[in-house]
Amino acid sequence: MYVDAYCERTGPGLAGEPLNAVSNLAFLAASALLLWLLAGRPRRAPVSVWLLPVMLGVVGLCSLAFHTVADSLTGALDTLSIMVFVLTAVVVVTHWTWGVRWRWAWLVAPVFLAFAIGLNVALAVVGGERATVGGYLPALVGLFAFGVAAYRKTKLLIGASALFAVSLTLRTLDGPLCGQVPVGTHFLWHCLNATVLFLVSLAVVRRWQDYPGSGSPASSSASASSTRP
Repeated sequence: MYVDAYCERTGPGLAGEPLNAVSNLAFLAASALLLWLLAGRPRRAPVSVWLLPVMLGVVGLCSLAFHTVADSLTGALDTLSIMVFVLTAVVVVTHWTWGVRWRWAWLVAPVFLAFAIGLNVALAVVGGERATVGGYLPALVGLFAFGVAAYRKTKLLIGASALFAVSLTLRTLDGPLCGQVPVGTHFLWHCLNATVLFLVSLAVVRRWQDYPGSGSPASSSASASSTRP
């Protein structure tokens, strides 16, 4: 039994959503560009800086599988890959933006997960399933909050949150506009969302570049403290 969740799909088969499938190349291109940028750096980046670029590619592959095979398993993989990216991003961004030590930065993930579940449940109770905006509203709120908090350190996150608002709007309009736009708008969500994830990942890469020596916020702070009179 195939999943018919988007306007473009009119029947089963690998080619049932051609635009939705092909537009996932945006995720793979964004991932490849980030990996190329990191590989070209004279200083080797730590594993944490590579995580988001690699996972961006995984998101694209899982989404491609869902929009071709379109069954419950690939749908679960699609959702899971995005969830893992978001939870990893809040940890990595916290560490590299504010220099929070890893043992504390990892606590942000369960806190954000609890916030996301609570907000989605509250929205579903008050306004029904549509009010949750596909479950992505907590991600938008979180990204905007991170963008505002980190504005003096990087402008990329606030820009990503604005673009994500547009992206999420296009995803939401896929069903309502299906009669007027037979191909739907979900493929535009892919293109813009790939850009959003690219900007979040790039923010981490640039923050890492701001730290000399070992490339660690904590070690850089400790080094600075040790040189003070």
